[in-house]
Amino acid sequence: MTAVADLMDYAEVIERYDPVLGLEVHVELNTNTKMFCGCPNVFGGEPNTHVCPTCLGLPGALPVLNGKGVESAIRIGLALNCEIARWCRFARKNYFYPDMPKNFQTSQYDEPIAFDGYLDVTLDDGEVVRVEIERAHMEEDTGKSLHVGGATGRIHGADYSLLDYNRAGVPLIEIVTKPIVGTGERAPEVARAYVNTLRDLLRALDVSDVRMDQGSLRCDANVSLMARGATEFGTRTETKNVNSLRSVERAVRYEMTRQGAVLAGGGTVTQETRHFQESDGTTSAGRTKETAEDYRYFPEPDLVPIAPSREWVDELRKTMPEKPADRRKRIQTEWNLTPEELRDLFNSGAVDLVEATVAAGAKPGEARGWWVNFLAQEANSRDVELTTLPITPAQVARVTELVASGELTNKLAREVVKGVLAGEGEPDDVVETRGLKVVSDDSALLAAVDEALAAQPDVADKIRGGKVQAAGAIVGAVMKATKGQADAKRVRELIIERVGA
Repeated sequence: MTAVADLMDYAEVIERYDPVLGLEVHVELNTNTKMFCGCPNVFGGEPNTHVCPTCLGLPGALPVLNGKGVESAIRIGLALNCEIARWCRFARKNYFYPDMPKNFQTSQYDEPIAFDGYLDVTLDDGEVVRVEIERAHMEEDTGKSLHVGGATGRIHGADYSLLDYNRAGVPLIEIVTKPIVGTGERAPEVARAYVNTLRDLLRALDVSDVRMDQGSLRCDANVSLMARGATEFGTRTETKNVNSLRSVERAVRYEMTRQGAVLAGGGTVTQETRHFQESDGTTSAGRTKETAEDYRYFPEPDLVPIAPSREWVDELRKTMPEKPADRRKRIQTEWNLTPEELRDLFNSGAVDLVEATVAAGAKPGEARGWWVNFLAQEANSRDVELTTLPITPAQVARVTELVASGELTNKLAREVVKGVLAGEGEPDDVVETRGLKVVSDDSALLAAVDEALAAQPDVADKIRGGKVQAAGAIVGAVMKATKGQADAKRVRELIIERVGA
């Protein structure tokens, strides 16, 4: 029999089995307060400082529903093409975790606020896969456990554990797909693309910061295999809390090769949760997976049902932003971008900044060049997000205007931007205080041209003899003498006139 730790070659997995995916994505909402109390909903902070009797589960404390959380849930449901429930309610999901102080999670069970939707996902080669959405429901997050000692950072082998309840009660939306079938060898790629597309959609809705590195977007990846030609799904595993796009793809691929080896060796796949190891891309067994009956769901008696009016839902529908896929198509068409340029633009995280710079008067190519290249390098060197650089799209647009008018060269423009980043004021202020404006006075330029020609008579003779390209050496000397502030095109014209070529 093949050992569980063995892996089947990926090509053989695809030849023998059909993968079935189910993706559960947890999204922390960016509301000001938690889901059922008035504690601040902020990331981090000193442990156990953003807590109150309600989110600590103390006796007698009663929950009060966060209205903004409900609004965000409805907007997410609409963006996912879901039906919005006319009536729904919360339930208690009972299970014990040390970091869940109430010993139950307030969630939604058989009556979610949004259901029966879909999200179209575009793969790298342009193929579109429709992922059916089972439900999107509201719930609360748990606290966090920190296991101290041991080699893995997990409870096994730890010396002791610390509990931080700051995250307990943070509003969550869990988005659950229907089984994703028929993706074959592209199953890992589909999983990654789905989470990426969903993240872009949630960011556009401005309902979450979708920071996977901070846990505000987490994916549980369910994977099973069924033999070719079979009609019944295999036993699934659930790899919990995968926190990067690359890891989602790696976790799905690993589970397919691991399960393939188990099945081919005559074994059976255990229905369980698994942990993803970032270091080597493997998964390890967690706990045996519970069923719905194990959670002993029952209606939450301390919260009234929710009945969103159709008028409210229609009003929220009017607030929906342009869908990311539609935005990509529009930007590619309006700015005449190649698929590669479009990909690089979106991967840079600069789309909003570039679009705002264009709206402020810059040409798309110029705006993209500044943000994706020069300013992105500045952000990297400072180890900060591009959006936090101390320069605005309007200021970048003004710099491009100064270049277009001939008042700045590209080299001088970079110095102006550096001045703005250094806090020296608006672009025009930096030009003035640093004395960066292009020297366009012919008399001053002619003096510099004459000096350069006199210093390089052999070059002047070459130009007179018809080798006009030799003028580049004189242009360079003039630019150096004027500290880069000369209009290179005008300098070249004056050189040609001066030597009579």
